[in-house]
Amino acid sequence: MADKKTRSPQEKKALSLTKDRRNGYGENDKGSRKTIPAAKARGHRIARHKDKQALGDVEAAVELVPLIRRKPDWKKVPDVPLGEVIASSLAKRLRLVGRRAGKRKPDPQA
Repeated sequence: MADKKTRSPQEKKALSLTKDRRNGYGENDKGSRKTIPAAKARGHRIARHKDKQALGDVEAAVELVPLIRRKPDWKKVPDVPLGEVIASSLAKRLRLVGRRAGKRKPDPQA
């Protein structure tokens, strides 16, 4: 058996930030469990419907009708690496610091 390379905590963290992924689409991450299969099924349903229409219009033999075999229109967008998610959230936090400071009403008690 090959010896497993021991990694320092810093190396483990760097690997985690590049390999771990987060949903960047803006929806709940649990929603993907339903939306991804639904989108795939919708594409297959459309193809089957077009095949059925093509077969219904033709009086000739079924073997002569070219059936639609195409790739689905929908493709899953890959999730964003964890490092990018953290960097964007930190940038947003810095951008929003002090945003409402000028809108505060002065304290009448002071």
